[in-house]
Amino acid sequence: MSSVLGISLPGEWSSAPLKHVTTYLNRGSAPTYVYEGAVRAISQAANQATGLDWTRTRFHEFSGDPRKLKGFLWSDDVLINSTGTGTLGRVGYFTQSPDGLPCMADSHVTVARSKQGELDSRFMYYWLSSRPFQEFVYAALVVGATNQIELNRDRLGDAPVPLPELEEQRRIADFLDAETARIDRLSALQRSALRTLDEREAAQLDLGIDVLVERHGVVPLRRFLLGVDQGASPQCDAVPAADGEWGVLKVSCLRPGVFIPTENKRLPVGIKPDPASEVRDGDLLVVRANTPQLVGSTAVVPKVRGRLLLSDKIFRVRLDGRLTADFVATVARGRRIRALCAASSNGASQSMANIRFEEVKAWPIPAVGLGAQADFVARVANGRAVLDNLRPRIERQLALLAERRKALITAAVTGQFDVSAASGRNVTEGITA
Repeated sequence: MSSVLGISLPGEWSSAPLKHVTTYLNRGSAPTYVYEGAVRAISQAANQATGLDWTRTRFHEFSGDPRKLKGFLWSDDVLINSTGTGTLGRVGYFTQSPDGLPCMADSHVTVARSKQGELDSRFMYYWLSSRPFQEFVYAALVVGATNQIELNRDRLGDAPVPLPELEEQRRIADFLDAETARIDRLSALQRSALRTLDEREAAQLDLGIDVLVERHGVVPLRRFLLGVDQGASPQCDAVPAADGEWGVLKVSCLRPGVFIPTENKRLPVGIKPDPASEVRDGDLLVVRANTPQLVGSTAVVPKVRGRLLLSDKIFRVRLDGRLTADFVATVARGRRIRALCAASSNGASQSMANIRFEEVKAWPIPAVGLGAQADFVARVANGRAVLDNLRPRIERQLALLAERRKALITAAVTGQFDVSAASGRNVTEGITA
């Protein structure tokens, strides 16, 4: 009886290194990106767990025979994300592009092409997606430092693949195609429910802001300003600061209405911190540089650990006593200000946009007194709390479906049951997720 990665296989199954059952196992090449081109480039961002996201592909500048490109993709190629924490090891399956254009993998994606007659490409896709192989990726195949990890090609080639007879591989792949599609449909419904909650929350917020504007009008934020502060962005370590260490906040520390203190980089020993740039409870922060969707994100700092510093990409807005930070942060989550931020932002690319503080000063703020501000913030928070109670339940269902999917794939590709007589509805009941 053979085994792979510590799992016993059925007696009639064999196994082989991945490099022996593939005709191509290599990374793609770095594209020269253009607005429109003759070849689509598939990156790690496009290779999602839910399938290839074609909206995230870009075009490669190329003329000639695309089949000569390193990383040119053929139908039934399997794609493996090969760099980066959080993305490394993610597996995708390529058939063709939606517009029929030829495609290539970029240099951060490995292409695995199965050897016909020995390894079914869909079976390989499911094996590489299975729990034991994904755990093996991080345990044995990864090289490099934290946040710079990558998949080692030689070790990947030596990784084992279970090999039932080819017809059995196809039966297993057919079974998993049907059962994972069913699970994916259920997951899509749950994700749709989450989007509906987000849309409902946004609609409630915008309606409340509209009522205030219609009743009281607006005034520009500049009327209430005492000043603005910015920090500095020295070269920092690529790890968050520990308790007691100084850290510089990244732009990702701000989402509309949310402050995330763990999104910081440790200030290296030898660089003296500026205490005036330390953030404090109650500070109103606005990010001046991010994607067009997130630039201008505003939040109030809650009770927070000390020694976190503003960067030069974050404004700290100081208000006079007629306007509260919580009210500004709440209004800034609405579509009026979010649309202004996206429209007024500028930058060299769509991946990073900037706004000037002059534009922040022009934000339209409902002209209401402190009592009405407090009432509005409380109403919005209460409405958000009701919806937030529903989100964990939906997210739990999504997690359970993801676990069931992975358990089903693992059981099938390691021969734990006979797929010809099985149904995914009951197979996983006896499997430990």
